[in-house]
Amino acid sequence: MTLHTLTRQAADVVPHVDRPEDLARFLDPACPAVIWQRHAPPEFQSWIDTLAPDLLPDNRVVLHRSQMRSVVTEIFEIAKTPACASRAHLVEDIVALSEAFADLMRASYLRLRLNAVTTNACRKFHVDAISARLVCTYRGMGTQYGISASGAEPEHIFTVPTGAPILLRGTLAPEQPASGLRHRSPPIEGSGATRLVLVLDPVTDPEDA
Repeated sequence: MTLHTLTRQAADVVPHVDRPEDLARFLDPACPAVIWQRHAPPEFQSWIDTLAPDLLPDNRVVLHRSQMRSVVTEIFEIAKTPACASRAHLVEDIVALSEAFADLMRASYLRLRLNAVTTNACRKFHVDAISARLVCTYRGMGTQYGISASGAEPEHIFTVPTGAPILLRGTLAPEQPASGLRHRSPPIEGSGATRLVLVLDPVTDPEDA
């Protein structure tokens, strides 16, 4: 089987869409994940890629969707990320993704993680013990995924493009039938690279989150 054939098979399992409204394909129980193909403005990508790592945020919070803009702005203030047009673009993009995801999942509350990553966090292929998750890597290598019916490491690994959100189904809402899709954070420890990763999870009960 050629790499081209495997790539097509992976695309069948993980559809790539061009419009945010097409993320609704994720609601199909047979869809384990979906990727929104998009590219960041060049000036923003240059800014985020060259920003000093100690100015990148590292935060985790559960919040009502209506608080997203104010809380994310505060997170950047705490990190001392310089205020500029590119930071404003990033805040608005996070807000837009959170609104789209909350609408899709019918969630009033979200768990937000916005982390600068330099280690091999979540380096093993796995399925998360959640209902659903949105991951968007703004800086550095994106989430990696592959298909393994046995649960072992996939033979062929694919990488989500930087800036492209991926929605992933978890074990609390398994796809039917099972696809064997697994994902991981790319191993970067020792490379000198720093990733900036946004993670959103729907929260049913904020008191228990």
